[in-house]
Amino acid sequence: MNEQVKDLLKLMETDSSQYNTKFFTISSGKGGVGKTSFAVNYAYLLANTFKKKVLLIDADVGMANIHVIMGLKVKNDIRKILKETKIENLITRKDNIDILPGFSGIEEIGELEDYALTRLIQKLSKISNRYDYILIDTSAGIDNRVISFIRASGRSYIITNSEPTSMTDAYALIKSIRKLYGYTRFKIVVNMVSSHKEGIETYERLKDSAKKFLGMELKLAGILPKTNNMTKAIKNKEIFCKIYPSEKFCIELKNIISRETGESVPADSGKAFWGRVLRFLSRGK
Repeated sequence: MNEQVKDLLKLMETDSSQYNTKFFTISSGKGGVGKTSFAVNYAYLLANTFKKKVLLIDADVGMANIHVIMGLKVKNDIRKILKETKIENLITRKDNIDILPGFSGIEEIGELEDYALTRLIQKLSKISNRYDYILIDTSAGIDNRVISFIRASGRSYIITNSEPTSMTDAYALIKSIRKLYGYTRFKIVVNMVSSHKEGIETYERLKDSAKKFLGMELKLAGILPKTNNMTKAIKNKEIFCKIYPSEKFCIELKNIISRETGESVPADSGKAFWGRVLRFLSRGK
């Protein structure tokens, strides 16, 4: 990725800072750790529980699947982004979240050259001030685009689980960006754990390695439990925390957002309660 694109990313955040827009990236060292599910549910709770204006960007080039999890039909591709004059025409809205779907299809990856990404970022910079939060779901692993998005963001959530390969790859991503650019605004999310103890032990290993070898203090965003209903929600193309708001995963995710925003978790309204009752009745639960 050339310096022009990197400068545009930084300019995008600088311009939006006048309006208090916050840019967060959601990344992982490897796939299969629940990164995109975290991004979708974080966006959903931020918009619906905390009443924030949210734009969710699927920047997972080639493996984009936010639209799949959210049950959206997307026809946008690289060519449309290059031709479309208004970014608004590329954005889809669902459940109070604005979504810029990503790009899928191996044959299209090579088409997203720097000039295409430059045009996309130029368009995004013009509308960023409409949002309180812009969440960017990046590709898993390390590449120039992931690094550039992280470097430009005010916060980077790194999603991992307790598997050794997941921790190793998460550490490698953090190490690369820390060593090359001095970036330290990471927060660790330990996902899909069987117990709180498992989550703490995973975080402690990453924290100790970062302190010893990188000279930095890794912060813990939170620990999220494994739940069988997540697979069910994804299979049904439903947002997990919309369908299962009382699950511990959603309660803990609200706490993560509460700590990030500095706002208490809002109490459920009567309308929300009765809405859940009706939803559960309709599903025979």
